[in-house]
Amino acid sequence: VVLYFGVKKGIEKVSKVLFPAMLMIFIILVVKALTLSDAGKGLEFFFGIHPEKFSTEGLLYALGQSFFSLAVGFSCMVTYSSYLSKKENIPRAAVSVATMNIIVSILAGVTIFPIVYSFNFEPTAGPGLLFIVLPSIFSKMAFGSLFLAAFLLLFLFATLTSSFSLFEVIIAAFNPRDKGRGKIVFIIGLIVFLSTIPASLSFGTLSHVTVAGKSIFDATDYLVSNILLPIGCLLISLFVSFRMDKAMILEEFTNNHTKSMTYFKIWKFLVRYIVPVLIIIVMLFSL
Repeated sequence: VVLYFGVKKGIEKVSKVLFPAMLMIFIILVVKALTLSDAGKGLEFFFGIHPEKFSTEGLLYALGQSFFSLAVGFSCMVTYSSYLSKKENIPRAAVSVATMNIIVSILAGVTIFPIVYSFNFEPTAGPGLLFIVLPSIFSKMAFGSLFLAAFLLLFLFATLTSSFSLFEVIIAAFNPRDKGRGKIVFIIGLIVFLSTIPASLSFGTLSHVTVAGKSIFDATDYLVSNILLPIGCLLISLFVSFRMDKAMILEEFTNNHTKSMTYFKIWKFLVRYIVPVLIIIVMLFSL
């Protein structure tokens, strides 16, 4: 339904309500987490600097994680940036996106790790912490069940808004003139829905089915995360560096601000020479 109404009337209106609401609940959780008995140990684990634990492997994992957290290589940025005003300063917008990503990540860490240590969970449990740790703190709060339901609902919507942006690029590709949008949305939605059923069932009915020793879900995740996503990033960087019209790039980047020229030259050098090498290294390591 949201995709049927498009970006402006659908995705944008939904996002304007959901993301601020999720941020407010996050802040409430941070305050509560910091009052727990072993909050200090959790903060030490999260913010503690231990040079002896630094490794190239950890650095490459961090670089790989940055692809996800900033949605680099996905089509999210393509969708939302295509609706920006011509007056928008792209470098400034990029800094805003990165800054907000860091803030939300820190809020998540400040929430999760004090709970982990206060309730004796394993801090390296990964994504499962979301559904194990947070219910523990909600159970200690007044109206905790209500807060938990609201948070998980908002988390679902946060996931959906990312999905909307991924869908939108496919919809736009098959419907460049934005006519007959409803039919395209239905067909693409149905195809994606059906194709994801095996991955969904890999935790139950199809748990015995493996692909290269991995469950269907893990194999799909590996294909996208370790192969397709880095390749997409690599192709984008090479296309922008060597094939895209240079005058267009300069105009979009500087937005007629001469003081942006220095940043443009730095960015151009990074995208052409540094970024492709780093992407290849991360991809080879992840394989």
